Amino acid sequence: MVAAGVLGILAAALFFAAGWVLRGRWEEARAVSEKTVQVRSGGDSLINPLLDCELAKDTIGDFGIIPFRGKILRLIEDKSEQYKLTHVSVYFRQLNDGTWFGIHEQERFAPASLLKVPLMIAWMKQAENTPGLLARKIRYSPADGDYNDMLTIKPSQSIAVNRDYSAEDLIRMMIIYSDNNANTLLFKNIDGRILLRTYRDLGVEPPLNGKDIDFMAVKDYASVFKILFNTSYLNRDMSVKALQYLSEAEFKAGLVAGVPPDIRVAHKFGERVLGERDEIKELHDCGIVYYPKNPYLLCVMTRGTDFSTLDDIIRDISGMTFGEVDAQEKNRQ
Repeated sequence: MVAAGVLGILAAALFFAAGWVLRGRWEEARAVSEKTVQVRSGGDSLINPLLDCELAKDTIGDFGIIPFRGKILRLIEDKSEQYKLTHVSVYFRQLNDGTWFGIHEQERFAPASLLKVPLMIAWMKQAENTPGLLARKIRYSPADGDYNDMLTIKPSQSIAVNRDYSAEDLIRMMIIYSDNNANTLLFKNIDGRILLRTYRDLGVEPPLNGKDIDFMAVKDYASVFKILFNTSYLNRDMSVKALQYLSEAEFKAGLVAGVPPDIRVAHKFGERVLGERDEIKELHDCGIVYYPKNPYLLCVMTRGTDFSTLDDIIRDISGMTFGEVDAQEKNRQ
Protein backbone atom coordinates (compact mmCIF):
# COMPACT_ATOMS: atom_id res chain seq x y z
CA MET A 1 0.00 0.00 0.00
CA VAL A 2 1.16 3.56 -0.57
CA ALA A 3 1.65 5.77 2.44
CA ALA A 4 -1.47 6.71 4.36
CA GLY A 5 -0.77 10.36 3.67
CA VAL A 6 -0.99 9.82 -0.09
CA LEU A 7 -4.27 7.96 0.28
CA GLY A 8 -5.58 10.70 2.52
CA ILE A 9 -4.82 13.35 -0.06
CA LEU A 10 -6.48 11.25 -2.75
CA ALA A 11 -9.57 10.77 -0.61
CA ALA A 12 -9.82 14.44 0.20
CA ALA A 13 -9.55 15.31 -3.48
CA LEU A 14 -12.18 12.78 -4.41
CA PHE A 15 -14.76 14.05 -1.95
CA PHE A 16 -14.02 17.47 -0.46
CA ALA A 17 -11.95 19.40 -2.99
CA ALA A 18 -12.63 23.05 -3.56
CA GLY A 19 -11.17 25.67 -5.86
CA TRP A 20 -12.12 28.52 -8.13
CA VAL A 21 -10.63 30.33 -11.11
CA LEU A 22 -12.90 33.01 -12.57
CA ARG A 23 -12.74 33.63 -16.31
CA GLY A 24 -14.32 36.68 -17.93
CA ARG A 25 -14.14 35.80 -21.61
CA TRP A 26 -14.28 32.90 -24.06
CA GLU A 27 -11.05 31.85 -25.71
CA GLU A 28 -10.94 31.12 -29.40
CA ALA A 29 -11.68 27.47 -30.12
CA ARG A 30 -9.50 25.40 -32.39
CA ALA A 31 -10.14 22.48 -34.68
CA VAL A 32 -7.63 19.72 -35.30
CA SER A 33 -7.50 16.74 -37.60
CA GLU A 34 -5.06 14.09 -36.47
CA LYS A 35 -4.35 13.16 -40.11
CA THR A 36 -4.62 9.43 -39.58
CA VAL A 37 -6.66 6.59 -40.94
CA GLN A 38 -7.47 4.18 -38.14
CA VAL A 39 -7.68 0.45 -38.87
CA ARG A 40 -10.14 -1.29 -36.55
CA SER A 41 -11.14 -4.90 -36.00
CA GLY A 42 -14.82 -4.14 -35.55
CA GLY A 43 -16.45 -4.92 -32.25
CA ASP A 44 -19.75 -5.31 -30.57
CA SER A 45 -22.14 -2.45 -29.98
CA LEU A 46 -19.96 -0.74 -27.34
CA ILE A 47 -16.33 -1.12 -28.44
CA ASN A 48 -14.32 -0.99 -31.67
CA PRO A 49 -10.75 -2.13 -31.01
CA LEU A 50 -8.00 -0.12 -32.67
CA LEU A 51 -5.51 -2.26 -34.59
CA ASP A 52 -3.33 0.22 -36.46
CA CYS A 53 -2.98 3.79 -37.72
CA GLU A 54 -1.45 5.20 -40.87
CA LEU A 55 -0.93 8.72 -42.19
CA ALA A 56 -3.72 10.17 -44.29
CA LYS A 57 -4.77 13.47 -45.81
CA ASP A 58 -6.19 16.29 -43.72
CA THR A 59 -9.87 15.50 -43.05
CA ILE A 60 -11.10 18.79 -41.57
CA GLY A 61 -12.88 19.80 -44.75
CA ASP A 62 -14.41 16.35 -45.21
CA PHE A 63 -16.11 16.41 -41.82
CA GLY A 64 -17.11 20.07 -41.58
CA ILE A 65 -15.39 20.46 -38.22
CA ILE A 66 -14.59 24.18 -38.45
CA PRO A 67 -18.18 25.45 -38.94
CA PHE A 68 -19.43 22.89 -36.45
CA ARG A 69 -17.01 24.16 -33.81
CA GLY A 70 -18.03 27.70 -34.53
CA LYS A 71 -21.70 26.89 -34.04
CA ILE A 72 -21.02 25.36 -30.64
CA LEU A 73 -18.97 28.37 -29.61
CA ARG A 74 -21.72 30.77 -30.65
CA LEU A 75 -24.29 28.70 -28.79
CA ILE A 76 -22.27 28.99 -25.59
CA GLU A 77 -21.79 32.73 -26.03
CA ASP A 78 -25.50 33.26 -26.77
CA LYS A 79 -26.59 31.31 -23.69
CA SER A 80 -23.95 32.67 -21.31
CA GLU A 81 -26.07 35.38 -19.70
CA GLN A 82 -29.38 33.48 -19.75
CA TYR A 83 -27.85 30.38 -18.14
CA LYS A 84 -25.58 32.36 -15.78
CA LEU A 85 -22.47 30.66 -17.10
CA THR A 86 -18.94 31.63 -16.14
CA HIS A 87 -17.18 28.98 -18.18
CA VAL A 88 -17.84 26.07 -20.53
CA SER A 89 -15.27 23.74 -22.09
CA VAL A 90 -16.02 21.22 -24.83
CA TYR A 91 -14.15 18.33 -26.42
CA PHE A 92 -15.55 16.45 -29.43
CA ARG A 93 -13.98 13.49 -31.21
CA GLN A 94 -15.11 11.20 -34.00
CA LEU A 95 -14.10 7.80 -32.62
CA ASN A 96 -13.76 5.89 -35.88
CA ASP A 97 -11.44 8.36 -37.63
CA GLY A 98 -9.90 10.49 -34.86
CA THR A 99 -11.03 13.94 -36.06
CA TRP A 100 -11.56 16.25 -33.09
CA PHE A 101 -12.03 19.82 -31.96
CA GLY A 102 -12.01 21.62 -28.64
CA ILE A 103 -13.37 24.79 -27.13
CA HIS A 104 -11.16 26.01 -24.31
CA GLU A 105 -10.25 22.36 -23.80
CA GLN A 106 -7.30 23.08 -21.49
CA GLU A 107 -9.32 24.98 -18.85
CA ARG A 108 -9.15 23.10 -15.55
CA PHE A 109 -12.09 21.99 -13.43
CA ALA A 110 -12.77 19.92 -10.33
CA PRO A 111 -13.58 16.49 -11.80
CA ALA A 112 -15.64 15.34 -8.78
CA SER A 113 -17.55 12.12 -9.59
CA LEU A 114 -15.82 11.81 -12.96
CA LEU A 115 -13.00 10.21 -10.95
CA LYS A 116 -15.24 7.21 -10.34
CA VAL A 117 -14.45 5.97 -13.84
CA PRO A 118 -10.67 5.60 -13.32
CA LEU A 119 -11.44 3.89 -9.98
CA MET A 120 -13.70 1.40 -11.79
CA ILE A 121 -11.00 0.81 -14.39
CA ALA A 122 -8.38 0.22 -11.67
CA TRP A 123 -10.54 -2.49 -10.07
CA MET A 124 -11.25 -4.11 -13.44
CA LYS A 125 -7.59 -4.05 -14.44
CA GLN A 126 -6.64 -5.78 -11.19
CA ALA A 127 -9.47 -8.29 -11.71
CA GLU A 128 -7.99 -9.34 -15.06
CA ASN A 129 -5.08 -10.87 -13.16
CA THR A 130 -6.90 -11.81 -9.94
CA PRO A 131 -9.68 -14.34 -10.54
CA GLY A 132 -12.63 -13.84 -8.23
CA LEU A 133 -11.65 -10.29 -7.24
CA LEU A 134 -14.94 -8.75 -8.36
CA ALA A 135 -16.85 -11.33 -6.32
CA ARG A 136 -15.00 -10.30 -3.14
CA LYS A 137 -17.41 -9.19 -0.41
CA ILE A 138 -16.99 -5.82 1.31
CA ARG A 139 -19.11 -4.66 4.25
CA TYR A 140 -20.52 -1.14 4.46
CA SER A 141 -20.58 -0.11 8.12
CA PRO A 142 -21.77 3.11 9.82
CA ALA A 143 -18.12 3.94 10.53
CA ASP A 144 -17.54 4.33 6.79
CA GLY A 145 -19.72 7.46 6.82
CA ASP A 146 -22.37 8.76 4.44
CA TYR A 147 -20.86 10.72 1.56
CA ASN A 148 -24.11 11.11 -0.36
CA ASP A 149 -25.17 13.91 2.00
CA MET A 150 -22.81 16.29 0.23
CA LEU A 151 -24.42 15.76 -3.17
CA THR A 152 -26.89 18.11 -4.82
CA ILE A 153 -27.85 15.47 -7.40
CA LYS A 154 -28.47 12.52 -5.10
CA PRO A 155 -28.58 8.88 -6.26
CA SER A 156 -31.98 7.20 -6.41
CA GLN A 157 -30.36 4.05 -5.01
CA SER A 158 -27.45 3.62 -2.61
CA ILE A 159 -25.88 0.86 -0.57
CA ALA A 160 -27.22 0.13 2.92
CA VAL A 161 -25.24 -0.03 6.17
CA ASN A 162 -24.34 -3.35 7.79
CA ARG A 163 -24.60 -5.21 4.50
CA ASP A 164 -22.01 -7.04 2.42
CA TYR A 165 -21.58 -6.22 -1.26
CA SER A 166 -19.44 -7.76 -3.94
CA ALA A 167 -16.89 -5.45 -5.53
CA GLU A 168 -18.80 -5.76 -8.79
CA ASP A 169 -22.06 -4.70 -7.11
CA LEU A 170 -20.26 -1.69 -5.65
CA ILE A 171 -18.86 -0.76 -9.08
CA ARG A 172 -22.35 -0.99 -10.54
CA MET A 173 -23.81 1.25 -7.80
CA MET A 174 -20.94 3.72 -8.10
CA ILE A 175 -21.28 4.10 -11.87
CA ILE A 176 -24.99 3.69 -12.59
CA TYR A 177 -26.26 5.65 -9.58
CA SER A 178 -23.11 7.66 -8.78
CA ASP A 179 -23.32 6.37 -5.19
CA ASN A 180 -20.55 8.03 -3.20
CA ASN A 181 -20.76 5.40 -0.45
CA ALA A 182 -20.01 2.60 -2.91
CA ASN A 183 -17.17 4.76 -4.20
CA THR A 184 -15.81 5.13 -0.65
CA LEU A 185 -15.68 1.37 -0.09
CA LEU A 186 -14.00 0.71 -3.42
CA PHE A 187 -11.46 3.43 -2.77
CA LYS A 188 -10.65 2.17 0.73
CA ASN A 189 -10.20 -1.40 -0.47
CA ILE A 190 -7.92 -0.99 -3.47
CA ASP A 191 -4.14 -0.99 -3.32
CA GLY A 192 -3.19 2.67 -3.64
CA ARG A 193 -0.26 1.80 -5.88
CA ILE A 194 -2.61 0.17 -8.37
CA LEU A 195 -4.87 3.22 -8.41
CA LEU A 196 -1.96 5.60 -8.96
CA ARG A 197 -0.59 3.39 -11.73
CA THR A 198 -4.00 3.40 -13.41
CA TYR A 199 -4.08 7.21 -13.37
CA ARG A 200 -0.64 7.25 -14.95
CA ASP A 201 -1.50 4.61 -17.56
CA LEU A 202 -4.69 6.44 -18.55
CA GLY A 203 -2.81 9.72 -18.90
CA VAL A 204 -4.97 11.37 -16.23
CA GLU A 205 -3.38 13.55 -13.58
CA PRO A 206 -3.98 12.16 -10.06
CA PRO A 207 -5.28 14.51 -7.34
CA LEU A 208 -2.01 14.70 -5.38
CA ASN A 209 0.51 17.05 -3.82
CA GLY A 210 -1.92 19.71 -2.65
CA LYS A 211 -2.57 21.03 -6.14
CA ASP A 212 -5.52 23.30 -6.77
CA ILE A 213 -8.63 21.14 -6.99
CA ASP A 214 -9.46 22.54 -10.42
CA PHE A 215 -6.82 20.24 -11.85
CA MET A 216 -8.40 18.36 -14.76
CA ALA A 217 -9.02 19.53 -18.33
CA VAL A 218 -11.84 18.23 -20.51
CA LYS A 219 -9.47 16.94 -23.21
CA ASP A 220 -7.39 14.99 -20.69
CA TYR A 221 -10.41 13.34 -19.11
CA ALA A 222 -11.93 12.44 -22.49
CA SER A 223 -9.02 10.09 -23.12
CA VAL A 224 -10.48 7.69 -20.54
CA PHE A 225 -13.52 7.00 -22.73
CA LYS A 226 -11.41 6.75 -25.87
CA ILE A 227 -9.27 4.10 -24.15
CA LEU A 228 -12.36 2.09 -23.18
CA PHE A 229 -13.77 2.28 -26.70
CA ASN A 230 -10.44 1.19 -28.22
CA THR A 231 -9.97 -1.63 -25.63
CA SER A 232 -6.41 -0.36 -25.34
CA TYR A 233 -6.12 -0.77 -21.54
CA LEU A 234 -8.72 -3.24 -20.29
CA ASN A 235 -9.35 -6.44 -22.22
CA ARG A 236 -12.41 -6.78 -24.43
CA ASP A 237 -14.68 -8.30 -21.78
CA MET A 238 -13.82 -5.73 -19.12
CA SER A 239 -14.09 -2.83 -21.57
CA VAL A 240 -17.57 -3.98 -22.58
CA LYS A 241 -18.56 -4.40 -18.92
CA ALA A 242 -17.35 -0.90 -18.05
CA LEU A 243 -19.15 0.71 -21.00
CA GLN A 244 -22.31 -1.26 -20.25
CA TYR A 245 -22.46 0.17 -16.73
CA LEU A 246 -21.77 3.66 -18.08
CA SER A 247 -24.58 3.27 -20.63
CA GLU A 248 -26.99 2.47 -17.79
CA ALA A 249 -26.21 5.67 -15.84
CA GLU A 250 -29.41 7.12 -14.41
CA PHE A 251 -28.42 10.76 -14.96
CA LYS A 252 -30.42 11.88 -18.00
CA ALA A 253 -30.32 15.68 -17.80
CA GLY A 254 -27.09 16.37 -19.71
CA LEU A 255 -25.72 14.56 -22.76
CA VAL A 256 -28.60 12.07 -22.85
CA ALA A 257 -31.23 14.84 -22.96
CA GLY A 258 -29.74 16.15 -26.21
CA VAL A 259 -30.07 12.96 -28.28
CA PRO A 260 -33.04 10.84 -29.43
CA PRO A 261 -34.20 8.25 -26.87
CA ASP A 262 -33.11 5.31 -29.04
CA ILE A 263 -29.45 6.45 -29.10
CA ARG A 264 -27.24 4.80 -26.50
CA VAL A 265 -24.94 7.04 -24.45
CA ALA A 266 -22.20 5.62 -22.19
CA HIS A 267 -21.33 8.51 -19.89
CA LYS A 268 -20.51 9.81 -16.44
CA PHE A 269 -21.45 13.13 -14.84
CA GLY A 270 -19.81 14.99 -12.00
CA GLU A 271 -20.97 17.89 -9.81
CA ARG A 272 -19.20 20.16 -7.36
CA VAL A 273 -20.29 23.06 -5.14
CA LEU A 274 -17.59 25.60 -4.36
CA GLY A 275 -17.13 29.03 -2.82
CA GLU A 276 -17.51 30.44 0.68
CA ARG A 277 -21.30 30.55 0.32
CA ASP A 278 -21.65 27.58 -2.06
CA GLU A 279 -22.27 30.12 -4.79
CA ILE A 280 -20.13 28.40 -7.43
CA LYS A 281 -21.41 25.30 -9.20
CA GLU A 282 -19.61 22.96 -11.55
CA LEU A 283 -21.40 20.29 -13.59
CA HIS A 284 -19.75 18.01 -16.13
CA ASP A 285 -20.91 15.21 -18.41
CA CYS A 286 -18.60 13.13 -20.55
CA GLY A 287 -19.21 10.06 -22.66
CA ILE A 288 -19.67 8.22 -25.93
CA VAL A 289 -22.74 8.83 -28.09
CA TYR A 290 -23.33 5.73 -30.22
CA TYR A 291 -24.51 7.36 -33.41
CA PRO A 292 -25.10 4.44 -35.84
CA LYS A 293 -21.82 3.48 -37.58
CA ASN A 294 -20.17 6.72 -36.44
CA PRO A 295 -19.94 6.94 -32.63
CA TYR A 296 -18.44 10.08 -31.18
CA LEU A 297 -17.02 11.25 -27.89
CA LEU A 298 -18.40 14.41 -26.31
CA CYS A 299 -17.24 15.94 -23.04
CA VAL A 300 -18.62 19.16 -21.58
CA MET A 301 -17.39 20.78 -18.37
CA THR A 302 -19.27 23.80 -17.01
CA ARG A 303 -19.06 26.40 -14.28
CA GLY A 304 -21.79 28.81 -13.20
CA THR A 305 -24.27 29.56 -10.44
CA ASP A 306 -27.24 27.20 -11.06
CA PHE A 307 -27.16 23.45 -11.66
CA SER A 308 -30.48 23.58 -13.51
CA THR A 309 -29.02 25.84 -16.20
CA LEU A 310 -25.66 24.08 -16.29
CA ASP A 311 -27.38 20.87 -17.33
CA ASP A 312 -29.35 22.95 -19.87
CA ILE A 313 -26.18 24.09 -21.64
CA ILE A 314 -24.83 20.52 -21.66
CA ARG A 315 -28.15 19.37 -23.17
CA ASP A 316 -28.05 22.14 -25.78
CA ILE A 317 -24.46 21.36 -26.79
CA SER A 318 -25.28 17.67 -26.99
CA GLY A 319 -28.35 18.38 -29.12
CA MET A 320 -26.47 20.62 -31.53
CA THR A 321 -23.63 18.11 -31.79
CA PHE A 322 -26.00 15.25 -32.58
CA GLY A 323 -27.80 17.39 -35.15
CA GLU A 324 -24.54 18.29 -36.89
CA VAL A 325 -23.28 14.70 -36.96
CA ASP A 326 -26.66 13.50 -38.22
CA ALA A 327 -26.73 16.11 -40.99
CA GLN A 328 -23.17 15.31 -42.08
CA GLU A 329 -23.93 11.61 -42.24
CA LYS A 330 -27.10 12.10 -44.26
CA ASN A 331 -25.33 14.47 -46.66
CA ARG A 332 -22.73 11.78 -47.37
CA GLN A 333 -25.33 9.11 -48.18
